[in-house]
Amino acid sequence: MTRPQLKWGLASLAPMLLAAAPAFAADPKIPAADTGDTAWMLTSTALVLMMTIPGLALFYGGMVRKKNVLATLMQSFAITCIVTIVWTVAGYSLAFTTGNAYIGDMSRFMLNGLAQHIVKGVDSGFILGPGSDGAAAQTIPESVYMMFQMTFAIITPALICGSFADRMKFSALCIFITMWSLVVYSPIAHWVWAPTGWVGNLGVLDFAGGTVVHINAGIAGLVTCLVLGKRVGYGTDNMAPYNVAYAVIGASLLWVGWFGFNAGSAVGSNGRAGMAMAVTQIATAAAALGWMFAEWISKGKPSVLGAASGAVAGLVAITPASGFVLPGGSIVIGVAAGVICFWSATSLKHMLGYDDSLDAFGVHCVGGIIGALLTGVFSYGPLSATDSSPAGSPGSLHQVMIQGIGVLTTLIYSGVMTYVLLMITKALVGLRVTEDEEREGLDLALHGEQIF
Repeated sequence: MTRPQLKWGLASLAPMLLAAAPAFAADPKIPAADTGDTAWMLTSTALVLMMTIPGLALFYGGMVRKKNVLATLMQSFAITCIVTIVWTVAGYSLAFTTGNAYIGDMSRFMLNGLAQHIVKGVDSGFILGPGSDGAAAQTIPESVYMMFQMTFAIITPALICGSFADRMKFSALCIFITMWSLVVYSPIAHWVWAPTGWVGNLGVLDFAGGTVVHINAGIAGLVTCLVLGKRVGYGTDNMAPYNVAYAVIGASLLWVGWFGFNAGSAVGSNGRAGMAMAVTQIATAAAALGWMFAEWISKGKPSVLGAASGAVAGLVAITPASGFVLPGGSIVIGVAAGVICFWSATSLKHMLGYDDSLDAFGVHCVGGIIGALLTGVFSYGPLSATDSSPAGSPGSLHQVMIQGIGVLTTLIYSGVMTYVLLMITKALVGLRVTEDEEREGLDLALHGEQIF
């Protein structure tokens, strides 16, 4: 075919492609989105993606040894790519369509019909728009909501990598993360955030992912590190971080990106987003100080990495509470997270002898549990009001017990299914690199590259 013929052929296809595209913008049945809410959610989406690449990648990459830095960066980068496709094909549909109380349906398979819907931003967090609950007040296009939720689906399995740093096969990682995203993440997201989800309808408050993201990833990390076993030389070799500066830069990017994570979970540019941003900043600062002073008292010196880790612990703990608590409560949540996570990442880990390399369990699971339970203590009635509970859920022992159900459910389901998926992965390709490869370093052994 000559160039003029090719040009003519492509030009002839244009009208057919345009005719096949959904003309949703001109459809009078589809309400117009709010431009302010949409702009904020687009910004929040970019901020949350920044949390994984480069935020988490640098945070984890700075804490491993020099011979594993590139492999650790690659884990976050590859997971971003893998989960994007998994979420597009089926993950979003399983998580955020009506389905039943336990799982969504496949009406959004390959994002089918996405262009014709928009999403309602409500006080309780995430609710789907027309085609699911028939809500009248609309704010953002569903495509934006899907992308925002995709960034949550990306960072959650990436957090698990901190538990098995330095020793998992890259092929095993790819297979395990693909299955985990569909079998573990999507169902739990549906339980908590979909209109029909049984955990959310039970009354569990999780504004931005204390159960769905942090407890989920943290317990999966603990199971993974136990199944893989300790690193070669753990307890005897020098495993000091290669570059603490990378880790602090990564933690700082996480801190900034977390405003999209928490304030973005208001699904709109509104007062709830403003309060979520405020308590996020306050709790994070309180947690960093809590960890810093606990370490100062315990070890005689406050470390830079400790302050950064404390900030991450505070970010984790305030996540489920961010849309439901006032500033006073956020200080208590932050201090509790900083002190308790310092203990779990140091004393508890050494006491029990498990090798959670970068403290995925000690910070994310423990911090998530602290935040989820204290949400029940400090939730402020008007902020926690929902369509089904107009008076809200002010702090009470009853609400703490409900929060505990959400915590236990996540721990049990994620822990058991993570183990099952690891066994399947082990049967397919194995889980761990050889001892020689581990001593050589994953950068060279798995990727043929190294930092000089």
